Amino acid sequence: MYENYGLLLEGEWRPGASGETIEVRSPATEKVIGTIPAAGQVEIEAALAAASEGFIAWSQVPAWSRATILRRTAELLRERNEAYARLMSTETGKPLAEARAEVNASADQFEWYGEEAKRIYGQTIPGRNPDERLMVNYQPIGPCLALSAWNFPMLLPARKIAAALAAGCSVISRPASEAPGSAFAVGQALLDAGLPAGVLSILTGKPAPMVAQLIASPVIRKVSLTGSVPVGKEILRQCAGSVKKVTMELGGHAPVIVYPDADPVATAQKLAATKFRNCGQVCISPSRFYVHEEILEPFSKAFAEYAAGLKVGDGLDETVTTGPMIRGRAMEGAIDLIEDAKERGADILTGGKRSAEHENGHFLEPTVLGNVPATARIMSEEPFAPVAPIASFKTFDEVIALANSTQFGLAAYVFTNDSDLAARTSDALEAGMVGINETLLATAEAPFGGIKESGFGREGGSLGIMDYLVPKYVRHRLVKGALNV
Repeated sequence: MYENYGLLLEGEWRPGASGETIEVRSPATEKVIGTIPAAGQVEIEAALAAASEGFIAWSQVPAWSRATILRRTAELLRERNEAYARLMSTETGKPLAEARAEVNASADQFEWYGEEAKRIYGQTIPGRNPDERLMVNYQPIGPCLALSAWNFPMLLPARKIAAALAAGCSVISRPASEAPGSAFAVGQALLDAGLPAGVLSILTGKPAPMVAQLIASPVIRKVSLTGSVPVGKEILRQCAGSVKKVTMELGGHAPVIVYPDADPVATAQKLAATKFRNCGQVCISPSRFYVHEEILEPFSKAFAEYAAGLKVGDGLDETVTTGPMIRGRAMEGAIDLIEDAKERGADILTGGKRSAEHENGHFLEPTVLGNVPATARIMSEEPFAPVAPIASFKTFDEVIALANSTQFGLAAYVFTNDSDLAARTSDALEAGMVGINETLLATAEAPFGGIKESGFGREGGSLGIMDYLVPKYVRHRLVKGALNV
């Protein structure tokens, strides 16, 4: 499956010098779908050298020329949508409709940042004296390391690579071994669009030793990670040794507040559609549902009916709406959360176990839990699974305390027709992003990121490029020369 790819070094796809490979398995069939090379010392050093030399050259390329390459990359991704979507679905099991949408969203990142490259504005500051000029210029920070997760295997690398390249930085990308092909596809599109050799490298292999060596190198000046909180904390410790700039998106456990004036059925259907997208394996997935007691019953019924109507299976089947979880261990962890909630008094409204319809694959029934107590683990631990816990509330202060009770602060959602109540709730929620009567937050033109242990920094929007730039302040004292004109 990866015959045309490998390690991207100096503009070429190469095998690893050691010959060591890693198997990639389909989460839908559990069969091997291909092998990828495991980068070793030779390849890591080559990538670092390429990033260093590539940065010197790429940072001098005019913004309009960088923009042309990024815009062409977007066009190529859209032209190749069907082939790349099938590659992604084969790797992750996600439904083809979702995979196609992700390819287009990845293209949007390159289109947006192609334009942002032209909008890296500095500042002129009025000086105190007539013979001085104060200026701030923004310059690319240097070679960057992009570490991305498997759940959105094209969009996550695209966000990082597009912003870095727009700023004038070179990039070493390390995609997740579970689904590397989508990152390979991005790399190929960039090469075909005219990206100079060495500006982008892609390495696959054992993550811990590779990442530690890359971060330890003085070549790397910026690290961007999408991953778990424990991994993020370890990366932060490694970056502290050489004071590298870091952007981190470390997952979430998004609360949803549904007030009594919201339509319980329509709201439940909208939220269920978003909750079970990508089999619940989405960092901003609505994942804790706090519903006012007045509409709890119709909301819960409609939510459970929607979940029960989903078709579980391999995403390559056009009729499938919910794919598999990425690995068996993750599925077992979700089942443990379900059992814990049951033991603490929660009701299973639908689902609750491994799908009996599939002999192979990591398929969990879309699950809805009712009357879930605050003490259940699933109300404080990120489920990252197709499991929706529903609880009730009475007052504003009560639900705000519940919503803000976890270590996470990535996304939150509010459903109400009262604009004043919506604004007060949004202000009170501890989250980097809030959706009001809306659940699809990620878009190329808006900043994506969280607070608390969900991380810091932003990807997307006009703020996203700033994490790849450093301000340089210049104070220029005007000196008269000998020539008097």
